Amino acid sequence: MHHSTFSKIVITIKLKVIKMKKEYKPYYEKFGLNVVYYRKRKRLTQLQLAECLDISRTHISAIELGNVGVSFDVLFKMCEVLDIAPKDLFDFRD
Repeated sequence: MHHSTFSKIVITIKLKVIKMKKEYKPYYEKFGLNVVYYRKRKRLTQLQLAECLDISRTHISAIELGNVGVSFDVLFKMCEVLDIAPKDLFDFRD
């Protein structure tokens, strides 16, 4: 049997990082607190939720701390996993 050597082509995709505006930080934090609330209600660890969403545990931590936002894809999958509607994550309590 003949074995061929294939060279791998590596494609680098640069993602534009959009900084959050400081005035919106409290909304990111409230969103994150809601993620924590619903995650704990389902008795999931950060790692378990991250695995369900196919993202890293550190990304979940950053979301919960209000340090990063989420894509709609992650948001919708998170809602499926947590058995909630997207609006639930935006119901900010004072």
